[in-house]
Amino acid sequence: MKMLESRKDEIIEIRRHLHENPELSFQEEKTAQYILDFYKGKDVEVQSNIGNGHGIIVTIKGGKPGKNIGLRADFDALPIVEETDVPFKSKNEGVMHACGHDGHTAYLMVLADCLIQLKEEITGTIKIIHQHAEEVPPGGAKSIVDSGVLDDLDNIFGIHLLPMGPVGVVGYHSGYSFNGRAYMKLKINGRGGHGSSPHLANDAIVAGAHFVTAVQTIISRRLSPFDIGVITIGSFDGKGTFNVIKDSIELEGDIRYMTFETKATIEKEVKRLVKGIEEEFGVSCELTYLNDYPPLYNDPAVTAQVAEILNSANDKDITEVKEFPAMAPSEDFAYYAEKFPSCFFYIACTPKGVEDPYFNHNPKFDIDEDALLVAAKAVGHVVCGYYELD
Repeated sequence: MKMLESRKDEIIEIRRHLHENPELSFQEEKTAQYILDFYKGKDVEVQSNIGNGHGIIVTIKGGKPGKNIGLRADFDALPIVEETDVPFKSKNEGVMHACGHDGHTAYLMVLADCLIQLKEEITGTIKIIHQHAEEVPPGGAKSIVDSGVLDDLDNIFGIHLLPMGPVGVVGYHSGYSFNGRAYMKLKINGRGGHGSSPHLANDAIVAGAHFVTAVQTIISRRLSPFDIGVITIGSFDGKGTFNVIKDSIELEGDIRYMTFETKATIEKEVKRLVKGIEEEFGVSCELTYLNDYPPLYNDPAVTAQVAEILNSANDKDITEVKEFPAMAPSEDFAYYAEKFPSCFFYIACTPKGVEDPYFNHNPKFDIDEDALLVAAKAVGHVVCGYYELD
């Protein structure tokens, strides 16, 4: 902890460099090289280009054999025009670190370096997972898991910066913690015609409008009131001429769910409804249904261990450890949690003096940089507690 405290300014400096130089998912070439350069000359094994992009795995082998864990941070940015007023504003127009991934990467780089220097005391192996492309499906996590480089791990831990409290607050949630999500595109093919003669045509807009209404009954009438699901039709492309009946339209939708059971129910019912639209309106449909990220499930036993470690840390920089609610967004850390008992927890980062902070993905999103040391120390405490180190 003293090592981390002495390097707080370095963590902030790294974060600011990354914030100034953001790169989009699957395009993070310079960011990856910056991370690789940081580990050059260090007594550690580094693997690059892991998975379907610029993933990096840094393997820290302890002095004695034991349990193996992973620590994960993502490093991609978003296609957002930054509107913050900071001296280290993005230099790449239209690209911004608006989700805190710059902070995730900065804290983990310095924490990893400290662990490398102390590795003889570790009874096991720690793999540092610098992950690309969290923001854009299929994401980077699944491909890293599928690569097999993590197969020897017992548990994986990760954090996310969230403006849900002042610096010093650390949050956790056991069980299902982030929504899963799916993408849907539906093309409805009817028969075009003149507005004066609808009987000679087959109106795709009418069929599509019926689908938009009917698909909401999946949530209200096919899910238990105790389940969580959301279907959003975000695009209805039916533009044409006012007196011409459209022969085809396209819909696009976003689907969210909190459990694997709900995921299966919604997918089954959407496909059943599409078949019903074809039969009822005499149209043909082309459905694209892609499951993006699964629900993120925090293992209850591992999460309880994390909460216990943090509650007993007696650290001046960690002022409160509390349970956070489940989160509506999705997170591809879920792929690690599918395979390994994991815990993904939260570091509060609301800027000082701000009562109503801008949330992640907002062009004005900003953090209190003191939260970066809290992140490093919180994960550091988890590592020390896991290996029963003083």
